[in-house]
Amino acid sequence: MKIGIGSDHTALDMKRAIIEHLEAKGHQLHDYGTHTTDSCDYPVYAGLVARAVRSGECDRGVLICGTGLGMSYAANKLRGIRAACCSEPVSARMATEHNNAQIICFGARIVGEQMGAAIVDAFFDAEFQGDRHQHRLDLIAEIEQAD
Repeated sequence: MKIGIGSDHTALDMKRAIIEHLEAKGHQLHDYGTHTTDSCDYPVYAGLVARAVRSGECDRGVLICGTGLGMSYAANKLRGIRAACCSEPVSARMATEHNNAQIICFGARIVGEQMGAAIVDAFFDAEFQGDRHQHRLDLIAEIEQAD
Protein backbone atom coordinates (compact mmCIF):
# COMPACT_ATOMS: atom_id res chain seq x y z
CA MET A 1 0.00 0.00 0.00
CA LYS A 2 1.19 3.53 -0.74
CA ILE A 3 0.88 5.60 2.42
CA GLY A 4 1.33 9.35 2.76
CA ILE A 5 2.69 10.48 6.11
CA GLY A 6 3.18 13.88 7.67
CA SER A 7 3.96 15.41 11.03
CA ASP A 8 4.76 18.66 12.69
CA HIS A 9 7.99 19.33 14.56
CA THR A 10 6.74 17.81 17.83
CA ALA A 11 6.20 14.43 16.19
CA LEU A 12 9.25 14.13 13.95
CA ASP A 13 10.84 11.27 15.92
CA MET A 14 7.52 9.41 16.10
CA LYS A 15 7.04 9.85 12.35
CA ARG A 16 10.47 8.37 11.66
CA ALA A 17 9.67 5.36 13.87
CA ILE A 18 6.30 4.82 12.15
CA ILE A 19 7.88 5.07 8.70
CA GLU A 20 10.43 2.42 9.67
CA HIS A 21 7.69 0.22 11.13
CA LEU A 22 5.42 0.45 8.07
CA GLU A 23 8.25 0.00 5.58
CA ALA A 24 9.28 -3.18 7.41
CA LYS A 25 5.73 -4.42 6.77
CA GLY A 26 6.16 -3.81 3.03
CA HIS A 27 4.29 -0.53 2.66
CA GLN A 28 5.57 2.26 0.43
CA LEU A 29 5.79 5.55 2.35
CA HIS A 30 5.79 9.07 0.97
CA ASP A 31 6.96 11.55 3.60
CA TYR A 32 5.32 14.95 3.10
CA GLY A 33 7.25 16.56 5.96
CA THR A 34 8.18 18.24 8.13
CA HIS A 35 11.80 17.15 8.03
CA THR A 36 13.23 19.32 10.82
CA THR A 37 12.52 20.12 14.45
CA ASP A 38 12.05 23.81 13.59
CA SER A 39 8.64 25.05 14.68
CA CYS A 40 6.09 24.64 11.89
CA ASP A 41 2.35 24.72 11.23
CA TYR A 42 0.62 21.31 11.25
CA PRO A 43 -2.21 22.33 8.85
CA VAL A 44 0.33 22.57 6.01
CA TYR A 45 1.28 18.89 6.36
CA ALA A 46 -2.28 17.75 7.01
CA GLY A 47 -3.31 19.41 3.77
CA LEU A 48 -0.49 17.83 1.79
CA VAL A 49 -1.29 14.31 2.98
CA ALA A 50 -5.07 14.71 2.71
CA ARG A 51 -4.80 16.06 -0.84
CA ALA A 52 -2.50 13.17 -1.81
CA VAL A 53 -5.02 10.68 -0.44
CA ARG A 54 -8.00 12.41 -2.06
CA SER A 55 -6.27 12.53 -5.45
CA GLY A 56 -5.26 8.86 -5.31
CA GLU A 57 -1.55 9.66 -5.21
CA CYS A 58 -1.56 7.75 -1.91
CA ASP A 59 -3.95 5.01 -0.85
CA ARG A 60 -4.20 6.16 2.76
CA GLY A 61 -2.45 8.46 5.22
CA VAL A 62 -0.90 8.90 8.65
CA LEU A 63 -0.75 12.30 10.39
CA ILE A 64 1.03 12.90 13.69
CA CYS A 65 1.25 16.05 15.78
CA GLY A 66 1.33 16.69 19.52
CA THR A 67 -2.17 15.32 20.21
CA GLY A 68 -3.41 14.26 16.76
CA LEU A 69 -6.35 16.62 17.13
CA GLY A 70 -5.05 19.51 15.05
CA MET A 71 -4.05 17.23 12.20
CA SER A 72 -7.47 15.58 12.18
CA TYR A 73 -9.27 18.93 12.22
CA ALA A 74 -7.24 20.20 9.28
CA ALA A 75 -7.45 17.01 7.19
CA ASN A 76 -11.21 16.73 7.72
CA LYS A 77 -11.69 20.17 6.15
CA LEU A 78 -11.04 18.60 2.73
CA ARG A 79 -14.25 17.41 1.13
CA GLY A 80 -14.44 13.62 1.06
CA ILE A 81 -11.71 13.02 3.63
CA ARG A 82 -12.34 11.06 6.80
CA ALA A 83 -9.42 11.44 9.20
CA ALA A 84 -9.76 9.67 12.54
CA CYS A 85 -7.88 10.75 15.65
CA CYS A 86 -7.21 7.65 17.77
CA SER A 87 -5.08 7.00 20.83
CA GLU A 88 -5.47 3.22 20.92
CA PRO A 89 -5.88 0.33 18.46
CA VAL A 90 -9.57 -0.47 18.99
CA SER A 91 -10.75 2.93 17.75
CA ALA A 92 -8.22 2.77 14.90
CA ARG A 93 -9.60 -0.60 13.78
CA MET A 94 -13.17 0.68 14.03
CA ALA A 95 -12.23 3.80 12.03
CA THR A 96 -11.52 1.47 9.13
CA GLU A 97 -14.20 -1.17 9.70
CA HIS A 98 -17.14 1.17 10.31
CA ASN A 99 -16.09 4.56 8.95
CA ASN A 100 -13.76 3.66 6.06
CA ALA A 101 -11.41 6.40 7.26
CA GLN A 102 -8.59 7.15 4.86
CA ILE A 103 -6.27 8.84 7.35
CA ILE A 104 -5.25 7.92 10.89
CA CYS A 105 -4.11 10.70 13.23
CA PHE A 106 -2.53 10.45 16.65
CA GLY A 107 -0.39 12.40 19.07
CA ALA A 108 3.29 11.91 19.80
CA ARG A 109 2.72 13.55 23.18
CA ILE A 110 -0.12 11.12 23.90
CA VAL A 111 1.16 7.71 22.76
CA GLY A 112 4.59 6.13 22.67
CA GLU A 113 6.20 4.49 19.66
CA GLN A 114 4.89 1.00 20.48
CA MET A 115 1.33 2.26 20.82
CA GLY A 116 1.74 4.31 17.62
CA ALA A 117 2.81 1.14 15.80
CA ALA A 118 -0.17 -0.76 17.26
CA ILE A 119 -2.53 2.03 16.14
CA VAL A 120 -1.31 2.02 12.53
CA ASP A 121 -1.32 -1.79 12.42
CA ALA A 122 -4.93 -1.90 13.60
CA PHE A 123 -5.90 0.81 11.10
CA PHE A 124 -4.20 -0.75 8.08
CA ASP A 125 -4.94 -4.41 8.89
CA ALA A 126 -8.70 -3.85 9.19
CA GLU A 127 -11.15 -3.89 6.28
CA PHE A 128 -14.22 -1.72 5.73
CA GLN A 129 -17.36 -3.75 6.48
CA GLY A 130 -19.67 -1.81 4.16
CA ASP A 131 -23.39 -2.63 4.36
CA ARG A 132 -25.12 -0.49 7.00
CA HIS A 133 -21.89 1.44 7.53
CA GLN A 134 -21.86 2.58 3.89
CA HIS A 135 -25.36 3.99 4.33
CA ARG A 136 -24.08 6.08 7.24
CA LEU A 137 -21.11 7.32 5.21
CA ASP A 138 -23.55 8.30 2.47
CA LEU A 139 -25.49 10.35 5.04
CA ILE A 140 -22.26 12.06 6.11
CA ALA A 141 -21.50 12.84 2.45
CA GLU A 142 -24.97 14.40 2.09
CA ILE A 143 -24.23 16.72 5.01
CA GLU A 144 -20.88 17.59 3.49
CA GLN A 145 -22.41 18.36 0.09
CA ALA A 146 -25.20 20.47 1.56
CA ASP A 147 -22.89 22.75 3.51
